[in-house]
Amino acid sequence: MRKLFVYLTLAVGFLSPLFAQENSSQAESFYRAGQYAQALAAYEQDLKLYPNNPYLYYNIGNCYFKMGSKGLAIANYYRAFKLNPRHADIRHNLELALSSGGDTLVPTGIPPAVHRAFFSLSLAQLKGIVCLVGWLVCLLTGIWLLTRKGGKLTLAAGIVFVACASWYYMLHTWEKQPLAVIAAPAAELRSGPGTNFPASASISQGHLVQVLDSKDQWQQVVVRSEGLKGWVESSALEHI
Repeated sequence: MRKLFVYLTLAVGFLSPLFAQENSSQAESFYRAGQYAQALAAYEQDLKLYPNNPYLYYNIGNCYFKMGSKGLAIANYYRAFKLNPRHADIRHNLELALSSGGDTLVPTGIPPAVHRAFFSLSLAQLKGIVCLVGWLVCLLTGIWLLTRKGGKLTLAAGIVFVACASWYYMLHTWEKQPLAVIAAPAAELRSGPGTNFPASASISQGHLVQVLDSKDQWQQVVVRSEGLKGWVESSALEHI
């Protein structure tokens, strides 16, 4: 486990300069100087201007990890992964950070190669492809209706459209999952939404959970890696 933290620390320290062109030079200067709180503040200011920039989320995750907030680091790595899932460095740090908390990015039973292929495109990129192929199918269908030629090509394009649309639907369903991460040092998992309900487990920082329901200041969750279900205080969670 100690080796895992060393590898992740090395990755965080080495990879952040690769995205200097994406962020302010001030933030990079703070980060290189080890002033992570100041770098974090600068990156978050940039994020207000560029809310869909995956590299900003990545660097914010790096800052949180350096500051010892593993849960918030994972949340921001995950946000970066959603925006740019095929970027090797983003995926690498997310996988290592999740592993340090006992979680995995690739679900049990799914080959890593299949998982990588499924996330080879972002939702926005796949949406563009679906629209393009759909337009092509309409064009080819029109040509076939007028000339009765190109039937096989039209059919092939239709099959590709259905495949891409199905892929988009599955990726959209995955992205809309109500996920959160334990951001507090630990969270008590209780049988009901309140401190008057008994605690069944203590969930450590960095664990991914799926949110099922909410009531007042409590969230009903399923802890993915443990298969546990219960209620935790909302303040202990960082929604992704």
